[in-house]
Amino acid sequence: MKEVKTDMAGNVWKVLVSDGDSIKSGDNVVILESMKMEIPIQAGADGKVKNVNVHEGDFVEEGKVLLEIEI
Repeated sequence: MKEVKTDMAGNVWKVLVSDGDSIKSGDNVVILESMKMEIPIQAGADGKVKNVNVHEGDFVEEGKVLLEIEI
């Protein structure tokens, strides 16, 4: 299991994947909005999305697990 975490605080602007989706390392999975900038968060491994832990509009702190990838 691989976790995708955020390295900054911000608002979840867009969730680009759903539970069960197949993804590849480097795919954008979530877009955060912070300080009026859109920051794409990428998957760190190939696999299947096991669990998306955030929803659009959520505020997340640095280090929050956004989703889990089953590798």
